[in-house]
Amino acid sequence: MNRRVRRKVLRKGKEKVDAPEHEENLNLDEKELLEWTRLPDDTVIQLFSCLNYRDRASLSSTCRTWWTLGKSPCLWQELDLRPHKFDAAAASSLSPMCVNLQKLRFRGPESADAIIALQAKNLREINGEYCRSMTDATLCVLAARHEALECIQLGPDFCEKISSDAVKAIAICCPRLRKLGISGIQEVDANAINALAKHCQNLSDVGFIDCRKVDETALGNVASVRFLSVAGTTNIKWNLVAQHWAKLPHLIGLDVSRTEISPTTVSRLFSSSISLKVLCALNCPALEGDSTFVSNNNHKGKVLLAIFTDILKGVGNLFVDTPKKDQNIFLHWGDSKKDKKLDEILNWLEWVISNSLLRISESNASSLDKFWLDQGTTLLLSFMQSAHEEVQERAATALATFVVLDDENANIDTGRAEAVMRDEGICLLLNLARSWREGLQSEAAKAIANLAVNAKVAKAVAEEGGISVIINLARSANKLVAEEAAGGLWNLSVGEEYKGAIAEAGGIKALVGLISKWSRSAGGEGVLERAAGALANLAADDKCSIEVASVGGIHALVTLARNCKVDGVQEQAARALANLAAHGDSNGNNAAVGQESGALDALLQLTRSPNDGVRQEAAGALWNLSFDDRNREAIAAANGVEALVALASSCANSPHGLQERAAGALWGLSVSEANSIAIGREGGVSPLIALARSDAEDVHETAAGALWNLAFNPGNALRIVEEGGVPALVHLCSSSVSKMARFMSALALAYMFDGRTDEITLLGTLTQSTSKNVNLDGSRRMALKNIEAFVTTFSDPQAFSAAAASLAPAALTQITESARIQEAGHLRCSGSEIGRFVTMLRNPSPTLKTCAAFALLQFTIPGSKNAMHHVCLLQKSGASRVLRVAAAAAGAPLEAKIFARIVLRNLEQHQTESSL
Repeated sequence: MNRRVRRKVLRKGKEKVDAPEHEENLNLDEKELLEWTRLPDDTVIQLFSCLNYRDRASLSSTCRTWWTLGKSPCLWQELDLRPHKFDAAAASSLSPMCVNLQKLRFRGPESADAIIALQAKNLREINGEYCRSMTDATLCVLAARHEALECIQLGPDFCEKISSDAVKAIAICCPRLRKLGISGIQEVDANAINALAKHCQNLSDVGFIDCRKVDETALGNVASVRFLSVAGTTNIKWNLVAQHWAKLPHLIGLDVSRTEISPTTVSRLFSSSISLKVLCALNCPALEGDSTFVSNNNHKGKVLLAIFTDILKGVGNLFVDTPKKDQNIFLHWGDSKKDKKLDEILNWLEWVISNSLLRISESNASSLDKFWLDQGTTLLLSFMQSAHEEVQERAATALATFVVLDDENANIDTGRAEAVMRDEGICLLLNLARSWREGLQSEAAKAIANLAVNAKVAKAVAEEGGISVIINLARSANKLVAEEAAGGLWNLSVGEEYKGAIAEAGGIKALVGLISKWSRSAGGEGVLERAAGALANLAADDKCSIEVASVGGIHALVTLARNCKVDGVQEQAARALANLAAHGDSNGNNAAVGQESGALDALLQLTRSPNDGVRQEAAGALWNLSFDDRNREAIAAANGVEALVALASSCANSPHGLQERAAGALWGLSVSEANSIAIGREGGVSPLIALARSDAEDVHETAAGALWNLAFNPGNALRIVEEGGVPALVHLCSSSVSKMARFMSALALAYMFDGRTDEITLLGTLTQSTSKNVNLDGSRRMALKNIEAFVTTFSDPQAFSAAAASLAPAALTQITESARIQEAGHLRCSGSEIGRFVTMLRNPSPTLKTCAAFALLQFTIPGSKNAMHHVCLLQKSGASRVLRVAAAAAGAPLEAKIFARIVLRNLEQHQTESSL
């Protein structure tokens, strides 16, 4: 796999702080360097405010002055615990600074348990994520220890283990509560809701989102509520809602998005509730399926926000006295006169709409394409410019999600991605990525990564300087930020035009650094997989592969392949090593990978993985490494023959990519005759024959190549016959779409029946397998018939007759071009193989003579990769005389004579070129 897109929700964040303003009158020393001990206290405090709590505490320990400044109450009014592991020990060390802590954000139940040790009794707001495993006990203790709480928000992931008992405890312990939002509770019963109504007289914002059941009658008793959200909640008795909720005296905003609310209930709410101003009903099937309701714009002066309405216009209509009401009010309300009521409504709308858009994006229904293109994208980009970090993060996450059609195959919606680009979304995302807020950095990087799967978006990211931004994020100490940034580089590095830019900006060194850093830390598998995936893409480029090796990438990747037990990491590490080893002709990385301590053992071990992707990439790496003579023998010495035969035997029903590489690795090993014999003895013939029967062209080629090499040895040739390989090779030779598979199948059949197999059968040198009843004569006739048919497909009788009559260079050139198999020029034969074809020219079989001449033609065509190598071998063996005899033989087929004549001409041409 070349890239990966991510749809899982990570989320949130808040608080915008201006960048520190530097004093213009600071004195510089003679070298124009600022002495840090002379920085004003205010400047130091502003710098500290831009750091996460761990970095702030670390920097505070550098001197007494900074220790004092680092404890300033203004630095510890808000705390974001999400980026790092937070346990009781960390809480105890921070507790002296948290006396005045007002707002806290955390991730996971472990952090929630540790919050108690902060002893932040003045805490006003708690915002928790990933609370799926959080229990009633933890939430009850949090509420009991922080009675001053005014806001509790847990979600958007489901809080499955929290019950009505915890909600009731919150009501009793936190009487100052103004805002409560919890996602995914199984049931919120009447007792819990009535407790909120009784004890929390200031509770104005309630959200029970994605809950299984909420007592709708009891919600009508929370008289103080101004904003209510039950988005995604099921089992609501909508026939009772209008009766009870319409009586809420202060209810201004109601969010029923993603529910089964009926048109009748909406109409009743609008007609009977005096205070209700806006009802948000995004993605409500019952409303959207009622054409009469959709076309009805008369809502008694109330505003309905739905998929089928103009949402921005509807929000603008809420404020008839507000200037610029026809514009995007979410963007312009900050410029207008501050109005507390306006702020309150718009803040709530930002929160509920962005939350619903995120949830809708996860379902990814194709029926919403028009909505996303017409207004959904615009809304998300508007929310990315919100003054609230939580809204910005949620919008960025939704952008990362709504473009994805298929995670595993990196398939995104082109129209949606380009809509983001057209509306300046790339610039907005890069601005968020440049923020010092780590939550914004990670969500922006994720969105950029997913969008960059689209080539046009990737180009826009590069042109806007996004590559440097993402590389800077990859150096972050925050795991989530580093992970998403590495994912961005993974996707961008798919484009050939961006590989060099990533390397020039220091991306390769940063990625290798990520592997070195996070391979020593628990929980860094996501970073490692993405970093290795990016390096794998970059290593496909020759220059980049050299840099990967020069900055220690080979050692880092081998260490990863050896020590990490996560399938995705293993797969990408093996793929990176495979790509590094694919440049054997242009740099020394192939040899370097093979000589790296533990590399071959690690790759062979990965071929035993239960994961097909891991086995495929490991086999691919071993295939590439086997092109180096030393590596080939080292693989065999490390029990590689046994491992690869076992792999080939086990992948009959596996993906074609794995089958191709398994056969390819055996093909590479079998170049050595000793390895070829070992593969035969280990039982490698049977699985290769099975793979030759595959319906995939690429598998045909590698299986045929391996069987061709094996058939050079007479013992293996007889095994192929005994195991039923002749029909399989005949089928490839006659029917494969791949010319290379047909060519190599023909050569394998020629090896098997050029006389040497007969000798070994007579001598009885094979073991027990010779006892099998094999009809060699019948197999020979079938093989020769199909070899002849194969070669004939490359011969035009008229062209051959004309060439025989004139032997003109132009005629021979025409035949060469029509007979040429382009990929055959990459094959490299040994001296003994070339010698065998020369010997075959003397074979009494006309078919084998023609086949041998045809093969030598393919191997010596000028300009082919290994043509000069083959010419030298032919010259050393004195083949010219044999070729002349073959070209002039009276009884030989015309094709054999013309092919032999062309080979002679190729030898002469190479000799002329070398003399020049």
